[in-house]
Amino acid sequence: MIRSMTAFARAEGTFDWGTLTWELKSVNHRYLEVYPKLAEGYRDLEQVVRETVRKNLNRGKVELQLKVQTNVDASAAIEVDSERAQEVINALSKINEMMDKPGSISPSVILNWPGVQVLPELDRKAILNDAAQVLKTALNELTETRAREGAELKTFIKTRLDSVSDITAQVRVKLPEILQKQRENLQDKLNELSGELDNQRVEQEIVLLAQKADVDEEVDRLDAHVAEVSRVLDQKGPVGRRLDFLMQEMNREANTLSSKSIVTETTQCAVELKVLIEQMREQIQNIE
Repeated sequence: MIRSMTAFARAEGTFDWGTLTWELKSVNHRYLEVYPKLAEGYRDLEQVVRETVRKNLNRGKVELQLKVQTNVDASAAIEVDSERAQEVINALSKINEMMDKPGSISPSVILNWPGVQVLPELDRKAILNDAAQVLKTALNELTETRAREGAELKTFIKTRLDSVSDITAQVRVKLPEILQKQRENLQDKLNELSGELDNQRVEQEIVLLAQKADVDEEVDRLDAHVAEVSRVLDQKGPVGRRLDFLMQEMNREANTLSSKSIVTETTQCAVELKVLIEQMREQIQNIE
């Protein structure tokens, strides 16, 4: 199944202790890179996050943000860690003494300092387990989104492949006529020359010209690459790198076809091929 590397997902879970939200964003990348942005106090989830992502995704730059809102009874008395508060006061006082224009220390600054307020005890193990479960839900949504976009990319690429096949078929049909016309033009020019000509030499030159203009091998390889791309598109698992390699090979054949061109028809075909291949290559950069 073709999957895009570009997607967004959001999953939220509400529990007795509060609410948590995961937001996931992925973009194309050569490898799998995971960037967790976890709420304060939940950094120990990072290893679980990385392992869970690796089990579901193979490529892409993935950013994950966790937001946690716990239920705290507004009527409950606020408890203060006196020792921690005194440490903060002492530190702020020292800084205040160093200032040219010292100011008063606001109690709200001290109260909001991390560790000063003693929050109600929560079942931390349950919270971490809930966070891991909601993460799986978000990853499933992200994977489904990547799969839907991947299906669109597959359709886009197959349409371009059909166009490539049409062009190679045109070249096959035109090639005998092109070679014959080129042979006649060369013969006409030689007939205009005065003096005796070595007929054997003339024939050799015509044969060499025909060999140079013969693009059967390039067309055959293009057809083979088209068939291989179609086969890879129907495979399971990550195929982006394989497709990218095939686009390079197709572009190589299109360049050779252009260099061998002796008439405008084949030149135009080569240009159209390179445009189609570039269009596919740009989209393949987003495939996992």
